[in-house]
Amino acid sequence: MTSTLHSPPVATLLTHLFADARKTDAAVLAPFSALSPEARADALHRDPRAFYASVAEAYLPVSEELGRLLYALTLARRARTVVEFGTSFGLSTLHLAAALRDSGGGRLITTEYEPAKVRRAKEHLTRAGLVDLVEFREGDAMETLRHDMPDGIDLVLFDGAKPLYLPLLRLLEPRLGPGAILVADNVRMSPDFAAHVARPEHGYIPVALPWEDDDCLFAVRVG
Repeated sequence: MTSTLHSPPVATLLTHLFADARKTDAAVLAPFSALSPEARADALHRDPRAFYASVAEAYLPVSEELGRLLYALTLARRARTVVEFGTSFGLSTLHLAAALRDSGGGRLITTEYEPAKVRRAKEHLTRAGLVDLVEFREGDAMETLRHDMPDGIDLVLFDGAKPLYLPLLRLLEPRLGPGAILVADNVRMSPDFAAHVARPEHGYIPVALPWEDDDCLFAVRVG
């Protein structure tokens, strides 16, 4: 049986989007990439909204490898409720929604600050035939994820503004189900989040995934 991830509508779209992301992001992020790591971190933490507005045309996607991991984790967990912080143009959203489709359905709540990115992501999920599984929330994630949230969340992807990782985790923790999975991309830029998850008394088993193009943290909620 062919997975939804490998079906022509989804696989063809992802191939196109990852290729366009590589080309687009190289150009849009060139000024930012020229800065030192310290200067980049300072720009991001000083005013996250201004930074993300300045790179609104960039995809800032997960890697293809992380996308496949998200699909595999969601499917293995037989997740019914998934939350995504940082929709962007919907590449990670496509992987998560494909896994929900293959595990029998569910609800993916995804939130994005930039209205133009929400529109593009909706177009991509519609083309893939997965939009019925996705609830798009536009605006500040600290507000969009504060209300009307289900209990028993199975998986959360953190891939938006790094300074919000820990505040959002604390906001969502009461809603996490037993065995809930956390995946945080670019976690080196959110050391307070990594430190929180690493402390045993907070009830997580964390594993760092230092891949070539990613610094990711994967954790399972056990407490």
